[in-house]
Amino acid sequence: MTPANKSPNNLMYPLVSILIPAFNAQEWIADTLRSAVAQTYPRKEIIVVDDGSSDRTLWIASQFESEGVIVVSQKNEGAAAARNKAFSLSKGDFIQWLDADDLLDPDKIAMQVEALDHCQSKRTLLSSAWGQFIYRYYRAEFVPTALWCDLSPVEWLLRKLGQNFYMQTATWLVPRELSEDAGPWDQSLLGDDDGEYFCRVLLASDGIRFVPDAKVYYRASGVGSLSYIGASARKAEAHWRSMQLHIGYLRSLEESERVRTACITYLHRSLMHFYPERQDIVEQVEKLAAELGGKLEVPRLPWKYSWIKTMFGWRLAKMAGRVLPRMRWSLERAWDKTLFRLENGNSANSWGVGKRATLSS
Repeated sequence: MTPANKSPNNLMYPLVSILIPAFNAQEWIADTLRSAVAQTYPRKEIIVVDDGSSDRTLWIASQFESEGVIVVSQKNEGAAAARNKAFSLSKGDFIQWLDADDLLDPDKIAMQVEALDHCQSKRTLLSSAWGQFIYRYYRAEFVPTALWCDLSPVEWLLRKLGQNFYMQTATWLVPRELSEDAGPWDQSLLGDDDGEYFCRVLLASDGIRFVPDAKVYYRASGVGSLSYIGASARKAEAHWRSMQLHIGYLRSLEESERVRTACITYLHRSLMHFYPERQDIVEQVEKLAAELGGKLEVPRLPWKYSWIKTMFGWRLAKMAGRVLPRMRWSLERAWDKTLFRLENGNSANSWGVGKRATLSS
């Protein structure tokens, strides 16, 4: 698909940079790159930054250099550092962030660029639909949320904090001007660095234009994701810092009763990450809630773990809440991988095999 009234050979056609940080992604990186190369949008550059992988990620990515993919490597510094490196190398008028295990529908970028013709501001941030999958991308579930529409920055953040919604990283198409105004990714955040980064992009924008027919396929990573906090003290501290930044960003746009209510809801929902192990952070959360005019209650465990708390205490109940989902996730992942192999032969991860025709349906 080529956006209307534009020629692929027109040098005024905006360049889109697809930026991919990669670390030990040998199982997925080839499919991710295939989905980037297959974009129907005609003017793009693709940059992969390997963040010191110890597997074959760098070698596999290098096989795509013949298709114009730029591949560089650096010592392991984390995803945010790899993203900052990729951006520093890019020249695009628009930035498409893409994690090394996710997939872009072939027309994703083309549809979003075409939507720019209907935007009144050059500082409009574009988002898209996204569906979650494990192996069978053609079975991805696209479940609309309150963020799947055109919104102002303050309305978007209100819904994110107050209703616990988010947009997956690859859904955004970001004008370079907004990326430069937002500044680099925060390398000190061990999780939710994408959430914090796009808050700054939102603040720099004039609003969000949602393009429903543009699609991203988000590979669920379960408790193995970078954003999973678990029992990590460092991740808990980084998450608390990210929470404070989120609240500060929203309040910088509007100071009102509805904003304070959304922030208190956000604090109460997140308290479980710190209670009861990190009483120092719990006290800070409660203090901020009080400043906003609220009072937090002791968090409640899901019913399936509450009996463990009653018999053995909070710590064992939370441990069960970490271990049991990990076991369930491993089983779900193994089952989905088995079904993928049965449905598509021996190609365990090949983007485009089998059910390819369903991707744009």
